Amino acid sequence: MKAFIDYILQFGDLNQQQIDLITKKAKILELPKEEYFSEAGKIAQQVGFVLEGVIRVCYYNNKGEEITKYFIDENNLVVDLESFNNDICSNAYVQAVTDCKLLVFSKKDWKELLDIIIPWQAIVNKIVSRVLIQKVERRSPLVSEDATTRYLMFLKIYPNVVNRVPLSYIASYLGITQSSLSRIRKNIR
Repeated sequence: MKAFIDYILQFGDLNQQQIDLITKKAKILELPKEEYFSEAGKIAQQVGFVLEGVIRVCYYNNKGEEITKYFIDENNLVVDLESFNNDICSNAYVQAVTDCKLLVFSKKDWKELLDIIIPWQAIVNKIVSRVLIQKVERRSPLVSEDATTRYLMFLKIYPNVVNRVPLSYIASYLGITQSSLSRIRKNIR
């Protein structure tokens, strides 16, 4: 819980009473490897904070190929925001890549916190804004670079992920084949 409180306090101030209320609403969720936090075709019902483990967001393209959009590791929020906020079916899967431990808030409890704690909305907006900027910063350079450069950027962006997830997921994220990724890894050692 301390990791989550430290995380949110980077984005705004809360008094002890507000922190206690947030703490009461949080539940621990053990999410086994390969289980889904939320699924395509369903409405996201919870917001999570990764305490331990790695989660990935993926989808299937029109050829039926699984594409990894990004990874989420410790001390980061996880939610399909568009689905959660707008009550619409998600188009992505949010899946545990490793065994994960999360702090979870139900939609009802999250909305209650927004209604009761006045600075909560501003804190959430700052977090969302930062996450969206990070997403763009992480994806944009990958579009124009060669595969080796993309892999080296991946190592910088996700230093705590590379040895914890299957190479097939990294290759999918980078938009290359697994054999190309193996060649690149062999050449840069």
